[in-house]
Amino acid sequence: MEQGDSDAPRLTVIGTGYLGATHAICMAVLGFEVLGVDTDPAKIERLAAGEAPIFEPGLPELLTKALDSGRLRFTTSYAEAGEFGDVHFLCVGTPQRPDSDAADLSYVEAAVRSLAPHLRRRSLVVGKSTVPVGTAQRLTGIVQELAPAGTDVELAWNPEFLREGFGVDDTMHPDRLVFGVASDWAHERLRAAFKPVLDQGTPVVRTDLATAELVKVAANSFLATKISYINAMAEVCEAVGADIKDLADSLALDDRIGGKFLRPGLGFGGGCLPKDIRAFAHRAEEIGVGQAVSFLRQVDDINRRRRARTVDLVREVLGGDVAGKRIAAWGAAFKPNSDDIRDAPALDVAHTLHGLGGDVRVYDPAALGNARRAFPDLRYGDGAFEVAEDADVVVLLTEWSVFREVEPEALAEVVGHRRIVDGRHALDAARWRAAGWEYRALGRS
Repeated sequence: MEQGDSDAPRLTVIGTGYLGATHAICMAVLGFEVLGVDTDPAKIERLAAGEAPIFEPGLPELLTKALDSGRLRFTTSYAEAGEFGDVHFLCVGTPQRPDSDAADLSYVEAAVRSLAPHLRRRSLVVGKSTVPVGTAQRLTGIVQELAPAGTDVELAWNPEFLREGFGVDDTMHPDRLVFGVASDWAHERLRAAFKPVLDQGTPVVRTDLATAELVKVAANSFLATKISYINAMAEVCEAVGADIKDLADSLALDDRIGGKFLRPGLGFGGGCLPKDIRAFAHRAEEIGVGQAVSFLRQVDDINRRRRARTVDLVREVLGGDVAGKRIAAWGAAFKPNSDDIRDAPALDVAHTLHGLGGDVRVYDPAALGNARRAFPDLRYGDGAFEVAEDADVVVLLTEWSVFREVEPEALAEVVGHRRIVDGRHALDAARWRAAGWEYRALGRS
């Protein structure tokens, strides 16, 4: 797309959290005029000053580039957004409700009700947030009732498939785009809003609103099921003395199965998979097809159990009692290359060990600030070796490359005992054992 292309729609991005900030910045870099909108003035000020709100490799540099180009601005004004934008992307959060497994749609609905009264010409509102099926149809009614332009405003759904740590690449070079639309005009507007991406040959699936809503939760449910499946097999391996790594490696060589998301260990966390499978199961029950996805409850249960089993393994390594023992916890984020600690298995395990009386010290390359705010009762350090000093056991909980690259001989010089629990199956067991370490991992003899 050429800069200044008269056919290019002007974009607004409502919500500047992980999804919204990444989308706004990347679309501006791709050549669109973009206005980011958020109700938090402090967040808007930081973005406008060039400060990325989240840890995401490559994003700070792209934010600077987008701001310098003049194509990216930020505001707290929905009136300004309505006047500016031709295509409005909804990127606000849909967390799990505190009183049930259902998704909390209050932020999405608030954004729609705030934006709609300022839509005075033909425009397209595009949902990217993960929502229960049926939400888009309901929001269409709200938008068209409140917008001065009435039915000239249409709603579409374009689910996001960002992987934290790879968000920039997933935005600018996605493996597919899904357009849930109710008209040819909406489809063409979306194609215009993604023209530079489509020009790369990115596949597009055009579908209806309900299917587009289902795609994201179906994808996340499949991934969660695959992760919990291999972890269920790990429990079987433990019972019979088999080796889960060899089992997983064998399954991965079957091209019908593949090796992605087939690594056993501590299980999944974060702000998507756990709450999405729970909300999907809840919504399925609401519409009378709960039995069809009832297995997701087991997927969730298996995943939760991994945290308790990891604590049990640490306790076993320490002779049955963690009280008073020095424990180095490597990792706090729910995954590497992220500072996201939402439903993080690593911090759950660390906090449980602390509650059992362990002297737990945590290090993470990116998530320490968030961890300290969420778990102020834990102790933290500024490096992997620092927290491992005089440790009775080292527990790897997030598979950052900095932990994978640690030399077992070097670490042996600072710990109290050569014991390591690999909660992510990220280390070379033979290498660590050869260096005199007691190496343990779930599902491995």
